[in-house]
Amino acid sequence: MTRVFFMLAHWPLGLLQAIGVVLGWLAFLLSPSYRRRLWQHGGAAGLTVGQRLSAVAHAGRMVAETPYLWGRPRDASLGQRVQWRGAEHVDQAVAQGRGVMILTPHLGCFEVVAQAYAERHGAEHPITALYRPSKQPWLAEMMVHARNRPGILASPATLSGVRQLVRALKKGDTIGVLPDQVPPEGMGEWAPFFGRSAYTMTMAAKLIAQTGCTPVLLRGERLGLLQRWRQGCDFVVHATAVHAPAMAVLREGNNVRSAEVMNQLMEAMIRQCPEQYLWGYNRYKGPRPDILTTAAEP
Repeated sequence: MTRVFFMLAHWPLGLLQAIGVVLGWLAFLLSPSYRRRLWQHGGAAGLTVGQRLSAVAHAGRMVAETPYLWGRPRDASLGQRVQWRGAEHVDQAVAQGRGVMILTPHLGCFEVVAQAYAERHGAEHPITALYRPSKQPWLAEMMVHARNRPGILASPATLSGVRQLVRALKKGDTIGVLPDQVPPEGMGEWAPFFGRSAYTMTMAAKLIAQTGCTPVLLRGERLGLLQRWRQGCDFVVHATAVHAPAMAVLREGNNVRSAEVMNQLMEAMIRQCPEQYLWGYNRYKGPRPDILTTAAEP
């Protein structure tokens, strides 16, 4: 499987994404539970039928473009494939020297966000991101090598991994967090997310309050064929500063209020490009005892 994965990394990105559309629809048609979640979650958030159908294809594209993003040579730059919008917010946050926390939901090509940041600032201030190791041995091994690229440090979601995030922020470096990921039991609060109660991580807000780092909102938008022709790129990374009222709540250390605000920030980002969100993700499931609390220290 590893050999096939890295072979696909050399295929044209457009071809991979086209295959992804087929994969997305196959998953939608063959999995009743996935189909039900995607349709219900998108509908509850106010998406039209057309937007939900588009979300099916985008979920497949997200999976199929992964070989390109993970498997291409480490010295191969994204180059003109990515353009920035609002990059000054990231530049200003890095310049402050207090550490930067990049917040991005499961929206669009979220894998490209860390790589785009790394090419811009990773040489001086690398980004450290937690990841949940796969249960498949071949995929777990590949994730370690594929995600550790120049300027990017991947750390498993264990207690030692969280400590690595803290050390990175204290050095003035950057970390990446997916705040809409269901956290382990005891590491979140129930808060509204598109009108439903969702168990929401509190780790990000705690790190902001404890370290004084600067959070920045980033999302990686996947462009369609016409948009690519007009703009001359495949992805656009949008950066936005966290507005002052939300920042005040995140810094005060109140877990319930910070979870509510974090979900509001994620909702606002998702509404900018709702058809590219992973509506089939089981966002409203309950927490479980997880590797953060059970993994052994290295």
